[in-house]
Amino acid sequence: MSEDAFVYRRTFDAPRDLVWRCLTEPAELARFWGPRGMSTPLDGIVVELRPGGRFETLMTGEHGSHRMVAVFTEVVPPERLAWTERASGMETTSTLQDLGDGRTEVVIHQRHVPEAMRVPEARAGFLTSLDKLEAHLASLTQGKDGS
Repeated sequence: MSEDAFVYRRTFDAPRDLVWRCLTEPAELARFWGPRGMSTPLDGIVVELRPGGRFETLMTGEHGSHRMVAVFTEVVPPERLAWTERASGMETTSTLQDLGDGRTEVVIHQRHVPEAMRVPEARAGFLTSLDKLEAHLASLTQGKDGS
């Protein structure tokens, strides 16, 4: 793997269809998108869920804001989602695997990662966004298994 590519893996205690919904619906994305300390208002999200469609998010926080503008390159519900960010050329592919027991493994492969996003602090921030997704999924599945 080159120095400008990263792979993140996370297993979520949630069914694949729910994880897909959270990754593709603006109302869900607004609940967790971005690293800890940042929020993404619903009116700052555009999802045109088809190859060639726009994917935009506006993350805001006490240290400013960051707009991500991308184009979907692959949309295969509920198993693969890929986009390319226009400004940096970074490519992100997320693969969702149904583990068959109500859990979903998500593998995120990023290529052509800009230098600023390769530093340990930026990578740690990205991991907090997965933590936020995990907490959001837990809030959605709480009590659905009879507990």
